[in-house]
Order: sequence, then structure tokens, then C-alpha cells
Amino acid sequence: MDWSQLRTIIWLRWRLTRNQWSRSQLNAVLIMIVAVTVLVLGVVSGVAGVLVGFFVLAEMSPQRLLLAWDVFFGVFLFAWMIGMVSEIQRSETIDISRMLHLPISLRDIFLVNYIASHMTISIILFLPLILGLCLGLLLSGRWLMIWMFPLVFCLVFMITAWTYCLRGWLAALMVNKRRRRAIIAGVTFSFIVLVQLPNIISNLAHGRKKHRPDTVKSAPLDEQATRQPVSRNKRPIPHAVLLAHKVVPFLWVGNGAMSLARGNALPAVLGTAGAFCIGGLGLRRAYRTTIRFYQGRTIGRRSKQKPKAKKVPVVRKNFLERQLPGIPDEAAALALAFFRSLTRAPEVKMALATNFIMLLLFGTMFFARRMSNLSDNFKLFIASGPILFTFLGMSHLVFNQFGFDRGGFRQLVLLPVPRRHILLGKNLALLPIAIGIGLTLLVLVKIILGISFTIVLAACLQLLAVFVLLSIAGNLISVLVPYRISPGSMKRTKTSAMTSLLIFISRLLFPVAMVPMLLPPAAGLLMSSLGWLPAGPVNLLLSTVMLGLLVFFYRLSLPGLGNLMQRREKQILQVVTAEVE
Repeated sequence: MDWSQLRTIIWLRWRLTRNQWSRSQLNAVLIMIVAVTVLVLGVVSGVAGVLVGFFVLAEMSPQRLLLAWDVFFGVFLFAWMIGMVSEIQRSETIDISRMLHLPISLRDIFLVNYIASHMTISIILFLPLILGLCLGLLLSGRWLMIWMFPLVFCLVFMITAWTYCLRGWLAALMVNKRRRRAIIAGVTFSFIVLVQLPNIISNLAHGRKKHRPDTVKSAPLDEQATRQPVSRNKRPIPHAVLLAHKVVPFLWVGNGAMSLARGNALPAVLGTAGAFCIGGLGLRRAYRTTIRFYQGRTIGRRSKQKPKAKKVPVVRKNFLERQLPGIPDEAAALALAFFRSLTRAPEVKMALATNFIMLLLFGTMFFARRMSNLSDNFKLFIASGPILFTFLGMSHLVFNQFGFDRGGFRQLVLLPVPRRHILLGKNLALLPIAIGIGLTLLVLVKIILGISFTIVLAACLQLLAVFVLLSIAGNLISVLVPYRISPGSMKRTKTSAMTSLLIFISRLLFPVAMVPMLLPPAAGLLMSSLGWLPAGPVNLLLSTVMLGLLVFFYRLSLPGLGNLMQRREKQILQVVTAEVE
């Protein structure tokens, strides 16, 4: 390493930062206030760690010490993941692309960027806390705890190195703007699912514990008397948990603390060496990936392409390309184009991911209580939940059908087709999505809760009926109250006060559109309670009648709504294409 070059690079970075601050003195003052506040919090965190380690952790048993370190390090990992999600594509302190033509070592610049990436709130707040805990344990008289310092440093080095490598790999992938939006949406969704994972596991564990047979009550009194002293004793940590602490690198801190408390320094030494080696591999991988990216080389090895024999292409018709009775060819072609646009837009994927998140949250609660006895009357309404979840995540798409088109709406204006065919194509593009999500949820409800096939069939008809009803309302609201959606997000652009009020009213009236799907089961329940007819067949019959009536009214509404769209298409074009952020 050339120290003179390194000093010059650091001075250059500081000079550029100082010039940026001199342009706006207010911004510089605010940055300094925030920096001083964070540093003070870091010092306070370190002092608190010393006190907790000296007065609290020093009095704990080795097993409790393991659990305590797991909690502290888990909070640090959670805060580090939040910072990573908030800034997926890393911003380099020194742009390597501007240094490629200079006779300097790129390794020094890479190390400066890597060290600068540690200047985050999670590191400044939690690293002094963890080091303070180590110092508190050391001051309490446990001299073997000195091995906790290299163990903590090496584990933090391992995490930051592989995180830097991951962010560099994502930066290379996100050069393509469409891929960048998809990656951001996918990482955000994965983080939400990961955060909700403990809640899901707790719901499942609560359900198993609730339905486990109570053996203590059925046992004789003498056996209960012999079991009471055993239950009062402290339960040891299971062997599987201890094995996981020896294998999983993130848990080596707790395992090292427990072993050092017992007088064995070997696990801490091995954990330090292993974390240092793993972190070194991650940093080496990050360096190679970064240099390849800035030098314009592809990441990974290209496989040699062998000449393939020419095959006759087999033309397969898509579901939306099939001829359906009563649907014009123009509407079918537009439905296929709209469907492709929906499946490629990351903001649409995030809107539809709401269904999956709600399924994880509420579905596990039902699964945990799957053995509870549900009455037949309640089973008539249990299928309404999946229908509500299906359209709750699609409300942004149904009530704002042109907001995601943005500049593409110009092509719709220039098309020489009746405007009712455009509305029909918009609705048909959403039909496969609604059917796919709704049927998946209904099948899960059928398997988990064991509702009858008649109720499931009636719920399928209600799903189609509610979709047709929401299509009528969505066509009207989309024409009257359009608004633009920012690319890559679900955030709408700035709208007027009247438009915001109408959007709020339309969302407020969404539960009103769900009322018709409750009418068939309510009528079936009434007929069954009066003893006239069974509830299942009545629910199925009325669902069929309701679907037929709504389809009839939908066909009647298309010409009028198409004419309304033709009169307002200039206003819609002006709203959805204006980039007012």
C-alpha cells in the first residue's frame, strides 16, 4: 500500500466534501449538528454497554450469557439490514471510474470506499454498545473475556465485507433501470417477509401449544407431585440450538461468550479465525466484482455457446390470445398488451405482493386454529376473506387503470378503435391476476379449514361477480379521477385538492362494493334458519344469479363509459403524462 497516494486520496475526498458544504452554509450546519448528535449517542451507547456488562452480564450464567449476546447481536443485524434496504445501490465515496486513467492503485481507493461504508448509524450506535459489553465483562474480573474483542471485530468485518460485496453485485445488475426497479421491489418485499417471520412462527407455535393434549391434568396426583420440582428447575438449552451456535457464523458471538464464561477460550479463537477468513473472502470477492464492473467486463464467466440445430418454432397461443365468444379481436389484443405491461412493472408487483403479505399474517392465524370447531353458519362467510384479500391489493390497479400507462397513454389515444374496447381490454388484463390469486387463496382455505365444495364453488362465482362489479366502478373512477403513478413506486404525483378528495372517497367506498358478495351467504343462512331450504344450494344459486345480472349490467355500461372516456381522453392524457413530482 502506497501511503502517500492514500493520504492524497483522503485529502481529495475531504476537499470535495468541504467545497460541497461551502456552497450551502445552512446544509453544512445541519450536517454538523447531526454528526455531533450521532457521535454523542455513540459515546453514550458505549458507556451504557460498559455498565450493563459490569453489573448485569457479569452476574449471568453461561447459558443466559449466550442468549443475551444473541439478543444484542440480533438487534445489530436487524439495524444493519434496515440500513442496507434503505440504500440498496451503494454510493461510492470516491468514484473509481474517474480514477481509472490515473497511475494510482485501485486497491487503495477500494479500501477507502469500504472503510467509508462503515460510517452508518447502526455501526456508530451498536458497535460501541457491543464493545462496551465486552469491556464491562472484562472489568468484572473475567480476564478470558478479552477474546471477545477480536471475535466481535471479526464478525462485524465478516458482515460488512459480504454486505459490501452484495451491494456491489446489485449495483452492477441495476444498471438497467427496469431491472433496478424489480430488484428494489424484490428486496423490499423479502425484507418485509423476513421481519414478519417471527410473528408467523409464534402463531404456529401458539396453535400447536393450544391444541396439544393436556397430559398434566389427566395424570394422577402423585405423578403431578413428582413433576412439579422438575418444572421449577431451569430448562437447559436444547442440543440443536447449541449445535446451531457452533455452525452458524452469526451465532458465534454467543457461543464464544458462553465458552469463555466456562473457562474455555478455544471456541472464541476458532470463531475469530473463521470470521476473519470468511470476511477476507467476501472482501476479495467485492474487490474483483468492483474492478470488473468499472472496467466494463461482465460479472461471471460466459459459457461457451454451442451451435444449436435450427428448430421449427412452435407457436403457442396465450390464454388471452384465444378467441372468446362475445369479445372483439381488438379488445383481446389490447388485453394481451396490457397484461404484459402489468407483469413487467415492478410497482404492480409490489401492489400485488400485498395479498401475499396479508396471507402470511392472517393465514397463519387461521392455520394455527385449524382444529377449532367452526359452525356451519360461519363457514358460509369464511370464503369471503380470500375474496376481500384478492381485491384489496388490486384496488390501486382497478380504480386507476391509466395511471401506470404514463407516456404510453398517447398510443391509446391514437388507436382507431372504439374506447369501450380499451376499457374491456383493461378489465380482461386484470382478470387472470384476480382469478389466479383468488383461486389460490380459496384452495388454501379449503385445505386448511375444510369447508365444503359447494361453498368453494359459490365463492368462485362471487369472486367473478365482485370482479365485474369493481370493473364497472373502476372504469368510471379511472375516467373521472385519473392520476399518475411515479415509476418504480406506488406513490402518486402531486394532485389537486379536489382530486385527492375524490380518491379518498373512492377508497372509502371500497367496502361498499364488497357488500354484494355477502348477500348470497346471508340469504342462505336466513333460509336455513327458517327451515325452508339448505344454506349451501341457496348460496350457490344466488351467486349464479348475481353473476349473471352483473355481467348484463357490465355490457350495458361499456358503451356509455367508452363515450365518456372519448370525451375526457385529452384531460386523462394531460394528467398521466405530466411529470409533476
